[in-house]
Amino acid sequence: MSLSTHVLDLSLGRPAAGVELALTRRSDGDGWTPLDTARTDDNGRVESLGPVTEPGTYRIRFELAAYFAGREQSCFYPFADVVFTIEDPGQHYHVPLLVSPYGYSTYRGS
Repeated sequence: MSLSTHVLDLSLGRPAAGVELALTRRSDGDGWTPLDTARTDDNGRVESLGPVTEPGTYRIRFELAAYFAGREQSCFYPFADVVFTIEDPGQHYHVPLLVSPYGYSTYRGS
């Protein structure tokens, strides 16, 4: 299974380089198990996150406050948690994030 992400900064109209993120998997109850950390490259991408070897509920936390602080901007959302379900670990999953200082949006990419 492969998992990737791409972060675009809508306020600049270009990729968001240097965004720190963390991948976790939901464990028993409300707990989360850490799996991986990464930082977006100059194209706003992380080509491979994981390991993701079984179906379940996963979360990518994007650290937005640090990204916007690096651009000397304040932001309303200090981080964005994108929670999604992986049903077939044999598929590729792409989780893009569109950000601005005062909002964000996501969808299942390809």
